[in-house]
Amino acid sequence: MHKSFFFRLLFLFITIAATAQTPKKPTASEIYHNLQKLNFLGSALYIAAHPDDENTRLISYLVNDVHANTAYLSITRGDGGQNLIGPELRELLGVIRTQELLAARKTDGGQQFFTRANDFGYSKNPDETFEFWTKEDVLSDVVMTIRKFKPDIIVNRFDHRSPGSTHGHHTASAMLSLEAFDAVNDASKFPKSAEKYGVWKPQRLFFNTSWWFYGSQEKFDNADKSKMVSVETGNYFPALGLSNGEIASLSRSMHKSQGFGSTGSRGTETEYLELLKGSKPADNNLYEGINTNWSRLEGGTEIGAVLNPLEANFNFKNPSEMLPQLLKAYPLISKLKDSHWRNIKLKQLKELILDCGGIFIEAASEVNSINPNENFKVNLEAINRGESDVSLQSVKNTDDEILWNASEKLLFNEKKNIEITVNSGKHNPSFSSPYWLNDKGSVGMYVAPDELIGLPETPVLEKLVIELKFGNVTIPFTKNIIYKFNDPVKGEVYRPLEILPEVTTSLPEKVLIFANDSAENVSVIVRAGKDKISGNVSLQHPEGWKVEPAQQAFQLNRNGESKSFSFTVTPPKGQSEGYLKTIVNADGKTFDKELVTINYEHIPYQSVLLPSEAKVAKINIQKKGENIGYINGAGDAIPESLKQIGYSVTTIDPSNISVENLQGFDAIVVGIRAYNTVAELAFVQPILNKYVENGGTMIVQYNTSRGLVSENIAPYKLKLSRDRVTDEFSEVEILAPENPLLNSPNKITQKDFEGWVQERGLYFPDAWAKEFTPILGMHDKGEVQTKGSLLVAKYGKGYYIYTGLSFFRELPAGVPGAYRLFANILSIGK
Repeated sequence: MHKSFFFRLLFLFITIAATAQTPKKPTASEIYHNLQKLNFLGSALYIAAHPDDENTRLISYLVNDVHANTAYLSITRGDGGQNLIGPELRELLGVIRTQELLAARKTDGGQQFFTRANDFGYSKNPDETFEFWTKEDVLSDVVMTIRKFKPDIIVNRFDHRSPGSTHGHHTASAMLSLEAFDAVNDASKFPKSAEKYGVWKPQRLFFNTSWWFYGSQEKFDNADKSKMVSVETGNYFPALGLSNGEIASLSRSMHKSQGFGSTGSRGTETEYLELLKGSKPADNNLYEGINTNWSRLEGGTEIGAVLNPLEANFNFKNPSEMLPQLLKAYPLISKLKDSHWRNIKLKQLKELILDCGGIFIEAASEVNSINPNENFKVNLEAINRGESDVSLQSVKNTDDEILWNASEKLLFNEKKNIEITVNSGKHNPSFSSPYWLNDKGSVGMYVAPDELIGLPETPVLEKLVIELKFGNVTIPFTKNIIYKFNDPVKGEVYRPLEILPEVTTSLPEKVLIFANDSAENVSVIVRAGKDKISGNVSLQHPEGWKVEPAQQAFQLNRNGESKSFSFTVTPPKGQSEGYLKTIVNADGKTFDKELVTINYEHIPYQSVLLPSEAKVAKINIQKKGENIGYINGAGDAIPESLKQIGYSVTTIDPSNISVENLQGFDAIVVGIRAYNTVAELAFVQPILNKYVENGGTMIVQYNTSRGLVSENIAPYKLKLSRDRVTDEFSEVEILAPENPLLNSPNKITQKDFEGWVQERGLYFPDAWAKEFTPILGMHDKGEVQTKGSLLVAKYGKGYYIYTGLSFFRELPAGVPGAYRLFANILSIGK
């Protein structure tokens, strides 16, 4: 087989593997690459604050050039970010970004860890960050991860010495890393993880600096680099057919929800690492003075004598040639006293044995989801596509219970199928949903069982242990049970096998706004998670609210079937807020979860269990106008929120905008970041301006200052900035008390700015034409007041309004004052 074909095939593999759950079927080139990793005994841990903070170029270099066991520790899951691919925010966005990081690591070859810290939103300094994060708990998680992963070197993405110059989470991540570096070797610090994993002493701590941290390339060029190490990260890997920069860009491009698609780079590239602790390595070799050979381990010299020659003599045409030596190394590695490296190297070796032997094993369930303690069928497929003597000895579950032990030889290229009945048993956690969402945490911290802290996702709950015998060597291989089906367009599609409840419920409307005393019908959807289930469903409600009937009976015959039930909800006379919560009693159990599914091409299918509830609010709110046109931006739930207070909302296709088809709207609302993501707006802005001039009202929500499709987003001069107010409790000054936005049809007072979530707003303008009137002033602690959060200008007969207030967070959260203010914005001029 020609090398060029190998490279094309490998590139295709990397692309597919990063965007699906298709099992790996590696080429000879990748087998060689994995052999190099097997023979390198060194680890590196990269630490930063969020998904997408990691330097994929350096991580790929450490994995694919150095061949180090490399991981990224992201302090948070990125829950507080924005979403460019869909409407999911907060917890659901955190699930997406977690999976995007895992997809990135599958691409560059690294591993992934997290702490329990919740990304509560933008923070301007680490002091504010630690007001929300419980520092000792997050530090405990960082120390635990280091003790568990045992890195020789640690690399910080951010500088611990520059608080206030970047996101507070960024600086906090570096501060935590610096403190953890000294704590991990002290058994008295966080003794629980010391007892479980032992203490550890990393050799070096670096800061991955660059010209960006110095303000300009010129300043960086002139900086003192005596404490820096430089490494070449632009190398080309013939065994992979890709440059390091190309792999890094594929990895970076997995962060699709944040719009971080990246073009591959080729040619020389240099990364700089400033030494913070430990001895500076010579010759820009990060592992200088650190033994990364098999001789590092007691009993390792004998293993090295077996495995090291395989690299020099690797046969790209027939990798199976080295299978006897790999089998010879298996019992030697199994006997290593160092359990940390023993586990790592056994996993790598076993993958190589399967790959070199041409062995394919797959365990596929007949169904995509099961319930706890349920029997289900699994089809085990095993095939020997190599020339080695292999027998399928037995199949067990993870409790070591034998499910099959007929012991059959796997003949060359003859597929063996075995149907096995498996019982799902009882697991902790009980369900496949993200474990950090199982229990309610705080604004800044998630709750997790000790044994799961740090893991990127809930471990696969259903696995099989398949024993294969190669000659006289018997080796157990653990395989996740998966689900797959054939799609007429996509072909073979893989999904996780999930353990889910027997019944789930949902309230389709997550926020229910009652603008008067009238009762409203509220729908509850009950969904079966098994065949033939019946019971009753009821709605818990806040004090003073009334729900009729008290409960309703249901019967569902098929798994996946759902029915909708209507309850009449009557609000109290005065203003009131609270939650409606669904409760189901069935099969002698109580169920109170909603099943939310997330399905994007670049990440695995996700099933998330959340509390089945909806916020209800009785709000004294008035409005004018009826018909709203909405131009979608990067994803928000504003249209649904506006419908809650009685508006008719129509989505407008930007490519079809004309003066005529805008005439019927009382107001046009532009979604968040639309001027960053909707190219057509650059061409239709004159039409939108004409709509305003003719008497319409146009409301533009926040955009970022970088990447605008047009600088002319308003009929007058308007310059966006990075000004933001991150403290949702910050004082708001009313600058224009007589302006209609604050008086009609609702009188806006300081009370309307109570109960806001995550922030006041972001990317406020900092310069504008005299025609604009600033309405509100606000600032974070210790900063000057910003006045650009809400601007209004008369243009012709109509009004143009720009707002960076985070209505896209406040309205879905049911914040009463945000609804009242937005109703005024829509009503101006009516």
